[in-house]
Amino acid sequence: MRQSNRSPSSSTPARAAGHRAKRLVLLADGSQAHRRMLSGQLERAGYRVVEAADGATALKICREQHPDLILSDSLLMNLSGLELCRAHRDIVRQGYGYFILLTSSTERADIAVALGAGADDFLVKPISSAELLARIRAAERVLDMHDDLTAANRELQSALERLNEAQEQMTAELREARKLQQAMIRERQRSFGPFRVSLLMRPAGMIGGDFVGFHPLDDHAVGLHAVDVSGHGVASALLTARLAAQIDGLAQDRNLSPAGLVSALNDMMLDGPLTDAYLTMVYARLDLQAHRLRLVQAGHPHPFLQRADGRIERVGRGGLPVGVLEGARYDEIEVVLEAGDRMLIVSDGITDAAGARGELLGEEGLRAILQLNAPLTGHALLESMCWSVAAFASGERADDLSAVLIEHLPPAPVLPGPGGGPG
Repeated sequence: MRQSNRSPSSSTPARAAGHRAKRLVLLADGSQAHRRMLSGQLERAGYRVVEAADGATALKICREQHPDLILSDSLLMNLSGLELCRAHRDIVRQGYGYFILLTSSTERADIAVALGAGADDFLVKPISSAELLARIRAAERVLDMHDDLTAANRELQSALERLNEAQEQMTAELREARKLQQAMIRERQRSFGPFRVSLLMRPAGMIGGDFVGFHPLDDHAVGLHAVDVSGHGVASALLTARLAAQIDGLAQDRNLSPAGLVSALNDMMLDGPLTDAYLTMVYARLDLQAHRLRLVQAGHPHPFLQRADGRIERVGRGGLPVGVLEGARYDEIEVVLEAGDRMLIVSDGITDAAGARGELLGEEGLRAILQLNAPLTGHALLESMCWSVAAFASGERADDLSAVLIEHLPPAPVLPGPGGGPG
């Protein structure tokens, strides 16, 4: 069946029930007497009527006035009723035009042709007043539904436009928030004597709940943190900003041990406004002279220590997350980093990356990545790790990725001088 010629961008307002404007009816019939009889019945029923004696005139009225209902005799001069119907359906107009064909034929084949041409209904002559008005009222119910649907679609379109505008504004604001969050990492890599610290932070969305960093405590010590706040949306990102300031503030107290710092942060979390939030973290303090790293693991994935000879050791005892239990106690672990050793601290976005069959990368997968990338250092190692995780997860990333890499760089080799001795 031919499609309606209703414009999808119609701006015709829906007529509220009980306040419908009078419908305009086009009456196309070659018989003046027949037109006069039908016109009188329609006007008495409350419809506005415009008449046409031939098909060409009727089509002109359809194009200019867009009548709500068209009553057309099948036998018109210049343009038959079927031709008028087809031409009317090709008009792009506001609102739907309901077409009723008046015919003397009761053959099913003729009725099928009329419906195929775009007619909505038909009346067989002679036409009784009761049947005419009944068919017109049925047509008007269809038109009312069309108008209501148009209004609903228009309101929906308007709502979608407003939603898109809000989404665009939110996206722009999230981009700015992402810049601010990334700016929390003032430096992505820095050397401290023989040590080098490299950072990685890749949120799953615009912003995330992971943050990493380091802060010099004095000429001989550096504080390092890797934090993963529960969730990775706006609330988590806002909490990371507050936590970063709290950690920096607590770290200035040199009498506060790493375990004491994490305990103090635990108390702050439980006393804060977001009491249902929690975090996992590793906080460490690196002694640049003694080459010792004292760290606290609080529910974060286990750090991995890769020795200069390639051996990999799992560090830590797990520990409770921060912000879960009042009065929680945290143990400190001490590790000596010899020349050529390095420690990698990652978030669970890396170890919990899922493969195609649902299997997790896990600690064994991370161990394999470290072994395969043993020649790489610094950001090159972190980037290669990200590529490996992405390949394992087929490009899918469900959680934020973050990491801290602490390397005790081996001394530079001494090149022989011209005489064979040291240069």
